[in-house]
Amino acid sequence: HVQLVESGGGSVQAGGSLRLSCAASGYTVSRYCMGWFRQAPGKEREGVAGIDSDGSTSYADSVKGRFTISQDNAKNTLYLQMNSLKPEDTAMYYCAAQNAYLSRITWAGYYCKNVDARGFGYWGQGTQVTVS
Repeated sequence: HVQLVESGGGSVQAGGSLRLSCAASGYTVSRYCMGWFRQAPGKEREGVAGIDSDGSTSYADSVKGRFTISQDNAKNTLYLQMNSLKPEDTAMYYCAAQNAYLSRITWAGYYCKNVDARGFGYWGQGTQVTVS
């Protein structure tokens, strides 16, 4: 049974920083692609950052240079370091992971690189980030 549990969200002033964590159980974070998504009220879900099994990373243009995705294999945890936060970063943030089936489809690499939700089969419950 795969579980992804996010933590680290909260309220912060513009310009501040937060680090989100996603603790995985029943799943090895380094095995397949993992990513962070966010969804603000009234908006569509947006892919924020992804990290593939080879360690390569990708980011949405809106967060490049400010956010960093990483993973700690020993702790089996995915992270998202968010710096220089802006009010438009306010959203529910979700951790997601590729499953074995989606890792083998033709579009797997594309979905990971573009942090496209269609390539992710496991999702956490989310953690709220509010920037004022």
